[in-house]
Amino acid sequence: MKNREVIEKILAYHPRLPDYHGCDEWKSGDPEAECTGIVTALVPTVEVIRKTAALGANLLIVHEPTFYTSADKGGWYEDFPNAVYEEKKALLDRHGIAIWRDHDHMHAHDPDGIFTGVLKYLGWSGHARTDHSSGGFAHFIVDLPHEMTVEALCRHIISSIGMNGVRYIGNPGDTVRSVAIVGHLYPMDFGIRHADGTPAEYSVQIIRTLEEQVDVILPGEIIEWTVLSYIRDAVQQGRTKAMVNIGHLNWEELGMKYAQEWVGELVGPGLPVTWVPSGDMYRYVTGG
Repeated sequence: MKNREVIEKILAYHPRLPDYHGCDEWKSGDPEAECTGIVTALVPTVEVIRKTAALGANLLIVHEPTFYTSADKGGWYEDFPNAVYEEKKALLDRHGIAIWRDHDHMHAHDPDGIFTGVLKYLGWSGHARTDHSSGGFAHFIVDLPHEMTVEALCRHIISSIGMNGVRYIGNPGDTVRSVAIVGHLYPMDFGIRHADGTPAEYSVQIIRTLEEQVDVILPGEIIEWTVLSYIRDAVQQGRTKAMVNIGHLNWEELGMKYAQEWVGELVGPGLPVTWVPSGDMYRYVTGG
């Protein structure tokens, strides 16, 4: 089976996106090469590429950008040299590794193809429901299988994902029962409007979710002056509220572990499919 044929199977599995011209495309390598093995990874880091080569695989299916830009057009197009890019590209070329990005199509599933895996490997699949009440990103509201402290929740997330630690807001000993996996807390409205037609920030709408439905939020990207400041004030008032800052890439890591499963089912037993964790990019120095 050629690399291209693997991707054709994946695109047939995904919901069709008419007239699609987004970031899901080839980033390196030869689509017509015979596929020797497949690796799924969140980010094609240098270490992921090295492990892909060591496995004898030549098709790397990833979710996030390869060469450090949001446009992610498969190369380096700025007007200054980038030695890190050049060395990474040379590594890919030397091992003949093709990269296909699967981002928009994976998120187009209902339920979301990434967060299906996140919920599964956190042990929350049978305890989650999708909530569209914010008018922006859909939330996943989780009624935890059993109540736990904020600290225990943090440790569960760290061990499930394979992280080096987390930042959080909250009292570590507070008992929590419900969690919302929410979208990126950018200072933008994403088309949300108040009843009078004025813009409503998505991140501020999460306060409603905390007031009415959950004890804890797990966001993607964060800003600190809206809902996070609300959570800090709530904690200082003695309320049980918390935020666990996993980080965008750790947040979605388990989605590509799940991709190993469904990609393997699509291609059958003749091709090995391996999940290679991208790993936590952060290290922590804590104060006294």
